[in-house]
Amino acid sequence: MEKYQGKSVYGAIAVGRISIFKRQDVQVKRIKVEDINAEIARLEAAKENAIAQLQEIYEKALREVGEANAQIFEIHMMMVEDDDYNEAIIEMIHGQNVNAEYAVAVTADNFAEMFSSMDDSYMQARAADVRDISNRIIACMSDVGCDNSVSDEKVIICADDLAPSETVSLDKNKVLAFVTAHGSSNSHTAILARNMNIPAIIGVGEQFLGQIKDGDMAIADGFDGQFIWDPDEETLAVAKQKLEAESEKKALLQKLKGKENITLDGTRINIYANIGSVDNIGAVLLNDAGGIGLFRSEFLYLENNDYPTEEEQFKVYKRALESMATKKVIIRTLDIGADKQADYFKLDKEENPALGLRAIRLCLSRPEIFKVQLRALYRASVYGKLGIMFPMITSVSELEEILAICEQVKKELTADNIEYADSIELGIMIETPAAAIISDKLAAMVDFFSVGTNDLTQYTLACDRQNPHIERFCDPHHEAILRLIEMSAQNAHKYGAWIGICGELAADTTLTETFLRMGIDELSVSPSFVLKVRDAVRKIDLTK
Repeated sequence: MEKYQGKSVYGAIAVGRISIFKRQDVQVKRIKVEDINAEIARLEAAKENAIAQLQEIYEKALREVGEANAQIFEIHMMMVEDDDYNEAIIEMIHGQNVNAEYAVAVTADNFAEMFSSMDDSYMQARAADVRDISNRIIACMSDVGCDNSVSDEKVIICADDLAPSETVSLDKNKVLAFVTAHGSSNSHTAILARNMNIPAIIGVGEQFLGQIKDGDMAIADGFDGQFIWDPDEETLAVAKQKLEAESEKKALLQKLKGKENITLDGTRINIYANIGSVDNIGAVLLNDAGGIGLFRSEFLYLENNDYPTEEEQFKVYKRALESMATKKVIIRTLDIGADKQADYFKLDKEENPALGLRAIRLCLSRPEIFKVQLRALYRASVYGKLGIMFPMITSVSELEEILAICEQVKKELTADNIEYADSIELGIMIETPAAAIISDKLAAMVDFFSVGTNDLTQYTLACDRQNPHIERFCDPHHEAILRLIEMSAQNAHKYGAWIGICGELAADTTLTETFLRMGIDELSVSPSFVLKVRDAVRKIDLTK
């Protein structure tokens, strides 16, 4: 038995036999040609063939992973026709009298190297795209493809890496999992794997390919990013237990998928999902959440060694909105401080960090950081249905300052001729007793509230949620907390706002009926709890 650690792309588990992905790479040689026009004609014919193939792949992707994720193949078709790319190829054929295959291969290397050298991880991942389309054009000139006929038995596909087109072209009904030696979580292949709901592990290292062979038994554990080759009986038994648990969950999914979040007496509620990364969107879609009720944007800051740029943030928010199509995505502005620290912020050490410079207080103290994030959010708003949520609000004056900064950002974008949506909802977290008590004043200024029950419990009961010694005193069901939530709900509705709960209590099904009776409009939970909460909602009768 051998274990290899990689990075999980999609959290699920697969147990089965290995099938090594065999790519028939074309050996491209430099050949001197006499008839330049004939060579360019070969190139144009190959490009036409490549576009026709990509159109077929696009249509397959459209059916299997949806429009937002199929768009990569529309982009690939445009890349085939890109002026800079084609001019570089044709200039090489003309200037060096070389064959078209060689000119395409060299141009692909040059463009891929250019993308790889960029600081932006998203652009680095585009190197794989230019290689993918170039290999396709070369294959069309050489009449070579891939020999990957998969047996009737479902298998774990193992490869050095997979191009997006290769991922979609495989019959997903015969694929248990993807495991690759290389790859990036920003790659379109990773995005496609997530949206195909197939366990996927990337970056396990080249050494595993040298050991495995077709037909070997393996486990691809997408929960912890582990690939286990030739597992022993005990490890297999544990994996099969995980599989059974997943099967039970899938059975519940099939039973509840597409069902409405509606009580027996006809009361409706939205059930959304909480996530910390675009990598979690596959789980949101798989579990049939109605939208994203909390996107924790601080993870963009915690995973970086420096402040994420406007462009880096824009691309992440854009991907989230595009992936969710018409479903709402509520992104919380950064909540750095307290238990979430990033060294480059150079925050002073505080005696009581939970009561210190964190979340919106940090944003208002450093508006230059706040404005970068807001610009990225407003720019991304044209790609979906965006809500922006501000954490740790305690006063009307804070909210007035926030709204003024938002207006300033909008004016700057307008002056720069940058488009943004007019329909962005703005909301605040109710996670301090102060916000709940003055919720009548705050509700008139925003579109929605979202109750952060973890912090609301901490601040209401004076219990540090990081301190294990006082856990027995930290009762999230305390009457004071429930009264503050109910007060906030009443004031939200009185002044035309809607209200949700995005803290851990949202997933507590012993309180689901209580929340519905309070008038809570939305519950946002971890993706894996969406169906559990839906099940609870559908059993409630509020007339009793």
